[in-house]
Parts: sequence; structure tokens; C-alpha cells
Amino acid sequence: MGVDAQHRQLVSGLARERRAAFRAGTRAIMPSIPGSAAWSVIAGVAMLKGGLPAGWAIAWAFSVYAASAQLAVLPLMIAGAPLWVLVATGFITNLRFVIYSAALRPYFAHLPLRRRLALGFFMTDFTFLMFMRNSQDKLLPEKHVDSYFAGMCAVNYITWQVFFIVGVVAGSYVPTEWGMEFTGTLALIALVGPALNARPAVVGFIVASLVALITHALPFKLGIFCGAMAGIVAATLADRWRLPPAQEGMS
Repeated sequence: MGVDAQHRQLVSGLARERRAAFRAGTRAIMPSIPGSAAWSVIAGVAMLKGGLPAGWAIAWAFSVYAASAQLAVLPLMIAGAPLWVLVATGFITNLRFVIYSAALRPYFAHLPLRRRLALGFFMTDFTFLMFMRNSQDKLLPEKHVDSYFAGMCAVNYITWQVFFIVGVVAGSYVPTEWGMEFTGTLALIALVGPALNARPAVVGFIVASLVALITHALPFKLGIFCGAMAGIVAATLADRWRLPPAQEGMS
């Protein structure tokens, strides 16, 4: 077999492995799709009821793809807030993705910058939580983890855009008093719950929740960032100070 034939065979095998990892990622994200769909419908309804024209709302969803930041900025836009306030609000609301990116760094640090930026743009709370949960359960593929994550992101992105448009179109028919805004939060809680199976995770969750509640009144949703940072520090310290299993059993 010639060198060119061997090279083509190697490239073909690599492409098959990447497609298999991508398909595995599309299957892995499925448990979170109902929650993502519900949250996207809510966001679409909120955009329309907030006074944004349907066309602009849909264009904003495709280009920005950050529901929490969009929902935080929308009332400020309607109130005529200065541009720097809008930018600062969106920036602070999305600071949690800095924490997410730090957690994902061990998996993707070897990738080219362009690939990392693309994965970062399509990452959401749902894709991050499902990926880390599957990592903890040792369900990630041995090779091409980036393709696996890309499969998760692709399905979540398509789901988001489709159901966001549904929310925008149906916005005028959904009564505001239905109180659907908690649906997305409940879906995230359902994803986070199974991950709280170790002392550091539980400690981080409790500390983050308490700090977020205490700092809830801070402007620009800074309480979320404060809670996240406090939870990370607490979980790290709890993991560092954790006793070996033999000693924990004796205590």
C-alpha cells in the first residue's frame, strides 16, 4: 500500500471516529432537551412581551445566543439605559461562563484557538452541566471529546432556535400570569441534582446558594457571580481538606 493510500485511510478512519463521537454527543444531550426547549420558549415569549419586534428578537437569538444576558438587558433597553450599562449587564450576567471555561480547560486546552472559540460560543448551561455530569460518570469517549461536545452543542443550539421561534410566534397567545419563568430553573436543578454525590460538590452548592441569596440585591446580577465564585472556593477547600476514605470511615 502506497503512502498516499495509507494517508487517505488514516484520514478516513479519523473522520469516522469524529463522526461517531459527534453522534454520541447528540445522544448524550437528549435528557436535557425538554428543559432547554421549555427555557427557549419562555425566552421567546419574554422577548416579544418585552416589546422587541419578532424579527429583531429572532435575529438577536441567532447572533447572541445568550438568553440570560438577553433577558437581563431587554428591560434596560426598553428603559433607554446607556450603552455602557447594557454592555456591563450582559458581561456580568455571562461571567459564569468564565468559570465554565476554566472547568473545561483540561479537555480542550490542546485544541487550536479557533476551535475553542467556536465551542465556547455554542456552550450553554445545559451543555456544560451534561458534559461535566457525563465526565463524572466516566461516559465520555476516549478520543475526540471535542467532537462529542460539539454534538451536544449542535442539538442544543437547534433546539433552542426552533423553540425560541415558537415562543416568539406564540408570545401573544401565552398569558403572562402563567408564571412559566421558573420552568428553566427547575430543569437546571434537575440536571445539577444528580451531580451532588460528593462532599466537595455539596459544600460548594450550599455555599454558592447562601452567598447568591445574601448578595441577591447587588446590581447587574452580581449576586450570581459572587455565589459561583464562593461555591468554587468552598468546593476546592472541601476537596483539599477531605480525609482519606479509611479515616472518614473511622470518624
